[in-house]
Amino acid sequence: MKIKIQLKDPDGVYDSIKEAARKSVREIKELTEEEQSALEEKRHQDLASKCRKWIEYGEYVTIEIDTETGEAIVLPV
Repeated sequence: MKIKIQLKDPDGVYDSIKEAARKSVREIKELTEEEQSALEEKRHQDLASKCRKWIEYGEYVTIEIDTETGEAIVLPV
C-alpha cells in the first residue's frame, strides 16, 4: 500500500533552505561578515531554485510511503 502525505509549512521550507545556505557559507572563514551575508543570500536563492522540483508554491511537500517496501520518496510537483 502506498500512502501520500502532503505537508504545508512555508516557514519550515524557507528556514531549512536558509539554514543550509548559512551553514555552507559559515564554513568559509576567509569572508568578511558582509561577504558572508551576500553569499548566504545568493546561495539561498540557488538552493531554493534547485528544490522547486519537489516544493510547490514554496510550502507544499508530498511524501509517498510504500508500506510494502518500507521506502519513502518526496514526489516531484
